[in-house]
Amino acid sequence: MWRVFAYEPGFSGATLRAQQPPLPEVGFIFEAIKAEGDAALRRFTAEWDGVEIEGDFRVAVPPPAEIPLPSAHKAAIERAYRNIHAFHQHQKPRPYEVETMPGVRCGVRYVPLERVGLYVPGGSAPLFSTVLMLGVPAAIAEVPEVYLCTPPARDGSVHPAILYAAALCGIRHIWRCGGAQAIAAMALGTESLPRVDKIFGPGNRYVEAAKLEAARRGVAIDMPAGPSEVVVIADASARSLWVAWDLLAQAEHGPDSLVGLITTSPPLIEAVQTHLRETLATHPRASYIAETLRHSWALTVPSLETALALANAIAPEHLILALSDAEKWLPAVKTAGSVFLGYWTPESAGDYASGTNHVLPTRGFARSYASLTVGAFLRSLTYQSLSEEGVRGLASTVITMAEAEGLPAHAKAMTLRYEALS
Repeated sequence: MWRVFAYEPGFSGATLRAQQPPLPEVGFIFEAIKAEGDAALRRFTAEWDGVEIEGDFRVAVPPPAEIPLPSAHKAAIERAYRNIHAFHQHQKPRPYEVETMPGVRCGVRYVPLERVGLYVPGGSAPLFSTVLMLGVPAAIAEVPEVYLCTPPARDGSVHPAILYAAALCGIRHIWRCGGAQAIAAMALGTESLPRVDKIFGPGNRYVEAAKLEAARRGVAIDMPAGPSEVVVIADASARSLWVAWDLLAQAEHGPDSLVGLITTSPPLIEAVQTHLRETLATHPRASYIAETLRHSWALTVPSLETALALANAIAPEHLILALSDAEKWLPAVKTAGSVFLGYWTPESAGDYASGTNHVLPTRGFARSYASLTVGAFLRSLTYQSLSEEGVRGLASTVITMAEAEGLPAHAKAMTLRYEALS
């Protein structure tokens, strides 16, 4: 099952975080893509995905009405799209200008990235929800070129739900390739897929490692977003069945996921374990869950203050506060990708349709990264303008500072303008 700990002084979140396996080596994939381009991409797709891609990797995106998908599925995707758009449209920053002193104007404007690459996982399940999470903020940011890579099905096709979500987001470029090789292709470019300016999206350990390798080679990424993880903090009033299924929701993503439970109630752990055992007997993804639970854990703590302190040390991707007074504890959360407050808020709501983004930092990177936002698809450009009045007021300051730093050309550039005023 999973490992059960009891809190002792000196116990830290690092103890739990350290259980995760190291990231794999993916540099050889980049070298192969760099040397062989599409040929390497075809070879890796055949070897690892079991799919022989003949012809173009690109897939045409039909109009939404022509995509064969049950109407109920289309309606659900549309509802999620509207919620995600409603939340994200408020994130777009507004340009501003400030007169810092008479005659000196400074401003900032925001410009969309020119070309971005979106990665949508599809190895064990077609995650069409990720298309919305990436495509909606890209559209709001008005990125002109959006390229999406996703693993092909066994017959070489792309799942119609992915096509439908892409159509709603205005995405027209989809490539049938996945895994670390897709990240390498977007980072380096091939004969068929252009090199992008920034790569977005979650994935397994190999995808996460490839994104970090891309960053090492000079291509920006949104964040390290690897195997999914959740920490649930629960008190004695939490419903054990609900807690169990919140844990299962992450465990079924794949065998390299991570789930953890921190509680002030030892009996809750026993109850949750019972539900987990019962579920393993019938769940269609039982093998994934069993593997995940082998490196996951439960922890009893003396107080909720201790629980929150440990959660901040762990910095989980998802943090569920299954507490009777969850809102009260939100200010205590400092490091988490996204927080789910109270019994009635399952993590799956945020995964699909509440409106927040499910592309979140993993492996403790929530200490320095945040949830994906529209701003990640934009560049800020600052500018300044000096009038004659501005030169009169600012010249002495600039000249004095430049001379003090030993940079006479800096001082001369301002001196010339100041002297020209007379």
